[in-house]
Amino acid sequence: MQRNKKEGCRWTDYTPLGQRMPGTRFIAFKVPLKKSFECRLDPNERFSPLDLIERIRDQKEELGMIIDLTYTTRYYGAEELPDTLCYCKILTVGHEVPDHETIFKFKSAVKKFLKENQDNDKLIGVHCTHGLNRTGYLVCR
Repeated sequence: MQRNKKEGCRWTDYTPLGQRMPGTRFIAFKVPLKKSFECRLDPNERFSPLDLIERIRDQKEELGMIIDLTYTTRYYGAEELPDTLCYCKILTVGHEVPDHETIFKFKSAVKKFLKENQDNDKLIGVHCTHGLNRTGYLVCR
Protein backbone atom coordinates (compact mmCIF):
# COMPACT_ATOMS: atom_id res chain seq x y z
CA MET A 1 0.00 0.00 0.00
CA GLN A 2 1.49 3.31 -1.06
CA ARG A 3 0.54 6.46 0.77
CA ASN A 4 1.34 10.09 0.31
CA LYS A 5 4.19 10.86 2.74
CA LYS A 6 2.39 13.99 3.92
CA GLU A 7 -0.61 11.90 4.90
CA GLY A 8 1.42 9.48 7.00
CA CYS A 9 0.10 6.11 8.04
CA ARG A 10 -2.60 5.74 10.61
CA TRP A 11 -3.10 2.83 12.97
CA THR A 12 -6.44 2.16 11.23
CA ASP A 13 -4.64 1.52 7.90
CA TYR A 14 -3.23 -1.77 9.21
CA THR A 15 -4.78 -5.20 9.57
CA PRO A 16 -5.34 -5.87 13.28
CA LEU A 17 -4.06 -9.44 13.41
CA GLY A 18 -1.96 -11.78 11.33
CA GLN A 19 -1.84 -15.57 11.55
CA ARG A 20 0.55 -17.93 13.27
CA MET A 21 3.88 -17.74 11.49
CA PRO A 22 4.37 -21.21 10.00
CA GLY A 23 6.70 -23.41 12.01
CA THR A 24 6.74 -21.02 15.00
CA ARG A 25 4.70 -20.05 18.02
CA PHE A 26 4.61 -16.37 16.95
CA ILE A 27 1.67 -14.26 15.85
CA ALA A 28 1.99 -10.54 15.01
CA PHE A 29 -0.61 -7.82 15.45
CA LYS A 30 -0.92 -4.09 15.77
CA VAL A 31 -1.21 -2.59 19.23
CA PRO A 32 -4.66 -3.12 20.74
CA LEU A 33 -6.20 0.00 22.26
CA LYS A 34 -7.96 0.40 25.59
CA LYS A 35 -11.56 1.59 25.83
CA SER A 36 -10.70 5.29 26.14
CA PHE A 37 -9.56 5.29 22.48
CA GLU A 38 -12.88 3.90 21.19
CA CYS A 39 -14.61 7.27 20.95
CA ARG A 40 -12.06 8.27 18.26
CA LEU A 41 -12.70 5.21 16.11
CA ASP A 42 -15.55 3.86 14.02
CA PRO A 43 -16.93 0.65 15.52
CA ASN A 44 -15.45 -1.44 12.69
CA GLU A 45 -11.96 0.06 13.35
CA ARG A 46 -11.82 -0.80 17.05
CA PHE A 47 -9.32 -3.39 18.26
CA SER A 48 -9.06 -3.86 22.02
CA PRO A 49 -7.05 -6.36 24.08
CA LEU A 50 -10.21 -8.47 24.43
CA ASP A 51 -10.85 -8.28 20.66
CA LEU A 52 -7.32 -9.60 20.17
CA ILE A 53 -7.93 -12.64 22.36
CA GLU A 54 -11.30 -13.33 20.68
CA ARG A 55 -9.85 -13.10 17.17
CA ILE A 56 -7.03 -15.48 18.06
CA ARG A 57 -9.61 -17.93 19.44
CA ASP A 58 -11.52 -17.56 16.17
CA GLN A 59 -8.36 -18.84 14.46
CA LYS A 60 -8.52 -21.92 16.76
CA GLU A 61 -5.39 -20.79 18.59
CA GLU A 62 -4.63 -19.77 22.18
CA LEU A 63 -2.51 -16.81 23.18
CA GLY A 64 -0.12 -17.47 26.06
CA MET A 65 2.05 -14.37 26.03
CA ILE A 66 2.17 -10.83 24.68
CA ILE A 67 5.43 -9.05 24.03
CA ASP A 68 4.67 -5.33 23.77
CA LEU A 69 7.37 -3.42 21.87
CA THR A 70 5.75 0.02 21.84
CA TYR A 71 7.74 2.88 23.34
CA THR A 72 4.85 4.08 25.51
CA THR A 73 2.38 2.79 28.08
CA ARG A 74 -0.58 4.85 26.85
CA TYR A 75 -2.27 2.29 24.56
CA TYR A 76 -3.26 -0.33 27.15
CA GLY A 77 -1.95 -1.92 30.31
CA ALA A 78 -1.42 -5.43 31.61
CA GLU A 79 -4.43 -4.94 33.89
CA GLU A 80 -6.66 -5.09 30.80
CA LEU A 81 -5.50 -8.64 30.03
CA PRO A 82 -6.59 -11.91 31.62
CA ASP A 83 -4.39 -13.01 34.55
CA THR A 84 -3.61 -16.24 32.68
CA LEU A 85 -1.80 -14.33 29.94
CA CYS A 86 1.92 -13.49 30.36
CA TYR A 87 2.73 -9.88 29.48
CA CYS A 88 6.21 -8.57 28.75
CA LYS A 89 6.84 -4.88 28.08
CA ILE A 90 10.08 -4.11 26.25
CA LEU A 91 10.28 -0.38 25.54
CA THR A 92 11.61 -0.27 21.97
CA VAL A 93 12.24 2.95 20.08
CA GLY A 94 10.57 3.10 16.65
CA HIS A 95 12.34 4.00 13.39
CA GLU A 96 15.64 2.58 14.73
CA VAL A 97 17.20 -0.87 14.60
CA PRO A 98 16.70 -2.36 18.09
CA ASP A 99 19.90 -2.40 20.15
CA HIS A 100 21.62 -5.48 21.61
CA GLU A 101 19.96 -5.03 25.01
CA THR A 102 16.49 -5.02 23.42
CA ILE A 103 17.31 -8.10 21.34
CA PHE A 104 18.59 -9.87 24.47
CA LYS A 105 15.44 -9.00 26.45
CA PHE A 106 13.23 -10.25 23.61
CA LYS A 107 15.12 -13.53 23.19
CA SER A 108 15.19 -14.10 26.96
CA ALA A 109 11.42 -13.57 27.28
CA VAL A 110 10.75 -15.97 24.39
CA LYS A 111 13.12 -18.67 25.75
CA LYS A 112 11.59 -18.44 29.24
CA PHE A 113 8.06 -18.71 27.88
CA LEU A 114 8.90 -21.66 25.62
CA LYS A 115 10.64 -23.49 28.48
CA GLU A 116 7.64 -22.98 30.77
CA ASN A 117 5.16 -23.96 28.03
CA GLN A 118 6.72 -27.06 26.48
CA ASP A 119 3.55 -29.02 27.22
CA ASN A 120 1.22 -26.77 25.21
CA ASP A 121 1.02 -24.92 21.91
CA LYS A 122 0.14 -21.45 23.17
CA LEU A 123 1.19 -18.55 20.97
CA ILE A 124 3.53 -15.67 21.66
CA GLY A 125 1.86 -12.51 20.39
CA VAL A 126 4.24 -9.72 19.41
CA HIS A 127 3.33 -6.14 18.60
CA CYS A 128 4.72 -2.68 18.13
CA THR A 129 2.42 0.12 16.97
CA HIS A 130 1.52 -1.28 13.55
CA GLY A 131 2.83 -4.84 14.05
CA LEU A 132 5.41 -4.60 11.26
CA ASN A 133 8.84 -3.07 11.74
CA ARG A 134 10.02 -3.66 15.32
CA THR A 135 7.84 -6.75 15.51
CA GLY A 136 9.10 -8.30 12.28
CA TYR A 137 12.72 -7.50 13.04
CA LEU A 138 12.72 -9.05 16.50
CA VAL A 139 10.73 -12.14 15.49
CA CYS A 140 13.22 -12.74 12.67
CA ARG A 141 16.15 -12.35 15.07
